[in-house]
Amino acid sequence: MSDLKIAVILGSTRPGRNGKVVADWVVDRSGARTGVEYELVDLADYPLLHLDEAMPPAMGQYQGEHTKRWAAKIAEFDGYIFVTPEYNHSTSGVLKNAIDYLYGEWNNKAAAFVSYGSLGGARAIEHLRGVASELQLAHVRQQLSFSLFTDFENFSAFKPGEQHDAAATTLFEQLESWARALKTVRV
Repeated sequence: MSDLKIAVILGSTRPGRNGKVVADWVVDRSGARTGVEYELVDLADYPLLHLDEAMPPAMGQYQGEHTKRWAAKIAEFDGYIFVTPEYNHSTSGVLKNAIDYLYGEWNNKAAAFVSYGSLGGARAIEHLRGVASELQLAHVRQQLSFSLFTDFENFSAFKPGEQHDAAATTLFEQLESWARALKTVRV
């Protein structure tokens, strides 16, 4: 029986995306964890227009069925791992839009970040950290950054270095610890 539920949010919907193999790798590595359930949440399964709600998300008065569906899914979780590409020194537009749709569903939960790109996606993570802080998402220090040059063969076949396994374990431990602690705040 798990007492925590963590979403691995795949933040790219681009055809030919590298994010799916990265997200699958994260979910695969999480399989040995006990007391926690990790679930892949693919933004391709939650098509959202550019934010089209009349009321600000902080009001929690969602009108669109697509927003209500997205809010219900995100509300299920105690924490999140955002898997993001780096586009133009930031995260993907689709991930930022999906995050912006909601407010209360993110509050007082934990977050971790996994990125990929030419520089490992580090700049995308830095932008997401500021967004997470505004949403009262406690983000952990450990992150995973995969380089298109060293962790992908021919920029498409995912072959991460072994050093990422230890970093992933640390990321899971930090995220689960914070998610458990923040659960007491939400009760």
